[in-house]
Amino acid sequence: MNSSSDIAELRLSIEELYDENSGSYSEEDQRLFFDFRDLLNRGVVRSAEPDAVEVSGWRANSWVKKGILLGFRMGNVIEMSAPGSPAPFFDKSTYPLKQFTLDDKIRIVPGGSSIRDGCYVGRGVTCMPPVFVNAGAYVDDGTMVDSHALIGSCAQIGRNCHISAASQIGGVLEPVGAIPVIIEDEVLIGGNCGVYEGTVVKRGAVLGSGTILNRSTPVYDLVRNMIHRATAETPLIVPEQAVVVAGARRVASGPGVDWGISLYTPVIVKYRDAGTEAKIQLEDLLR
Repeated sequence: MNSSSDIAELRLSIEELYDENSGSYSEEDQRLFFDFRDLLNRGVVRSAEPDAVEVSGWRANSWVKKGILLGFRMGNVIEMSAPGSPAPFFDKSTYPLKQFTLDDKIRIVPGGSSIRDGCYVGRGVTCMPPVFVNAGAYVDDGTMVDSHALIGSCAQIGRNCHISAASQIGGVLEPVGAIPVIIEDEVLIGGNCGVYEGTVVKRGAVLGSGTILNRSTPVYDLVRNMIHRATAETPLIVPEQAVVVAGARRVASGPGVDWGISLYTPVIVKYRDAGTEAKIQLEDLLR
């Protein structure tokens, strides 16, 4: 099922079944979902994809999100523990662990990582333990996902990115019309970063360790003398090649002035240059 007509037919069936919300599903309904999940696994369909018409450069595919949610409705909670395991695991039958082979050309280093079925993981991806990749996520070729990192449901990660240790990349499964978090190609996410609520990090950007991005936090651009904000219609967008670090902004009114309080804010301190490139080349040695 790869042709546009097949996918269009699948889309109609998924949306009809989602809207029915009957709570009872036939074998045919389950086969429909498994066909859909296979397309997610192969990266043929995605919960969001590039769209030059949109301000963010991306659009959500709400029908794909509906299909993912349909899988949660359809599945039964079953035991997923390994035989003889002292630690039991229970989850929806429709989202078991994703299966890989050597032919997938993916490194999954031993140590307890979990990659859920219904996500795409490209060739040359490296997963350092433990990582968690949720259903609906898309991780493109050559990306490294470091230890204790999360790739949330429907999050879209580009080629040759580095998601450093303990970083959290949120998803956004609901509402179905909202774009998830987008990390474009060649982005470096430093350790202990958090990117949430549909934020779009454009190609080649660098987030310094501990940077937090969401819809409520504006980004102060010291280079271009402007403030990047989310609006009711658009997510927070970090520009291409921007280098963002965790900063602080002084409280200008109220008791916070007397108390000397400052609030966290992300700050763009520069755009990538030769010095930046030299600092981030070390990761290639690990691939």
